[in-house]
Amino acid sequence: MSLRLSPWRALAPWLISLLVLLVIPMLVSGNGTFSIINLIAINIVFALSYNMLLGQGGMLSFGHAVFFGLGAYGAIHGMNLIGDAGYDGQGFWAHFPVYLLPLVGFATGALAALLVGWPFCRRAGTAFAMITLGLGELVAAGSQMFPTVFGGEAGVFSNRMVGPVWFGLELAQPADVYWFSAFWVLLAVFAMWAFTRTPLGRLSNAVRDNAERLQFIGYPPRNLRFLVFIAAGGFAGLGGGMAAVNYEIVTPESLGLLTSGLALLMAAVGGLGVFYGPIVGAILVTVMNSLLSDYTDASILYVGLVFLAVVMFAPSGLGGGIEQVRQAWRRGDLAAHLPGWLGGALAVVLIALGLVGTIELVYQLSHGRDKLAQVLGLQPDPSSPLVWLGVVALFAAGFGVARASKNYREARS
Repeated sequence: MSLRLSPWRALAPWLISLLVLLVIPMLVSGNGTFSIINLIAINIVFALSYNMLLGQGGMLSFGHAVFFGLGAYGAIHGMNLIGDAGYDGQGFWAHFPVYLLPLVGFATGALAALLVGWPFCRRAGTAFAMITLGLGELVAAGSQMFPTVFGGEAGVFSNRMVGPVWFGLELAQPADVYWFSAFWVLLAVFAMWAFTRTPLGRLSNAVRDNAERLQFIGYPPRNLRFLVFIAAGGFAGLGGGMAAVNYEIVTPESLGLLTSGLALLMAAVGGLGVFYGPIVGAILVTVMNSLLSDYTDASILYVGLVFLAVVMFAPSGLGGGIEQVRQAWRRGDLAAHLPGWLGGALAVVLIALGLVGTIELVYQLSHGRDKLAQVLGLQPDPSSPLVWLGVVALFAAGFGVARASKNYREARS
């Protein structure tokens, strides 16, 4: 019986994901909401491609945005070629649909990784990270020197309402682009998951864990890193191609360090050790960036605090925490571990509330009350000592609960 059920269990996550993607348009409305959902789809592909490097291959990169940005540039130039070819209806691009431009992004990102990856993958660890940091800064600076390719500071514009239309689907509004994004994110996630099941995917984990031992048994780590580097660059380019179609503009900012840092942030918050971790991280970080910016000028600071909290209190990320709960439930000892985990979660919440209170009070002292305080119903007086005493009490309670939950976990282990 278990053998018959196992294929269905393997298919269940993908069937559920497909069902969710089909149901979302029935539950949401408004171009603003669809714009956020489309951005989440792009960031999921980008974060998972970064996870191929760091989470699976152990290669810390500070220049992964290079392949995302180059993939976006390749796709948007392809979009312009489609538009130009539409005037006479002749040539290859006249019959190339906009829906397939992520493939152009994939090819561009993979080609760029192929060209630079061989010398880079000689090194690992800190040396590799510094090399990729230099690559990112080099390409970002060089983009200003070739305005015909990168468009200068203004970037390259295009129009996605060109080329042949498939299935009557026009990409006029964000709600229409949703189906384009849903198709590509599902296909890309499945392809990257399948990659982890290949021999190369398994060997990339071995390179991460013990490269010297892998060299001893006859597998050159450099070759394996190089192949993983190309695959990760290709999928990052695919995400860039999705972004080009979604935004209809690509700027040199997509090549820079901030974009690379976003990939690292999403992957680390979600959890590098779990395949679906970057998906969770991409959803959380994108929603926070999109929604908090409407209410407070300190939105980036709050995202940074989430990153610090995860690194300090949940090094395995949100996905790692979910996996711990799932494994404990399968072993049957969830009840024994749950009080300690809930105590740790409560401690994080209390400390986070203390930090939010501190930020809001400091902000009010310098700029006045912002929208976030109004939405939360907070009317504190930053000049009152009692208000600051309450913030200190939140910190004290949080650290006290953290200490108690740590002692409980140590006593149970």
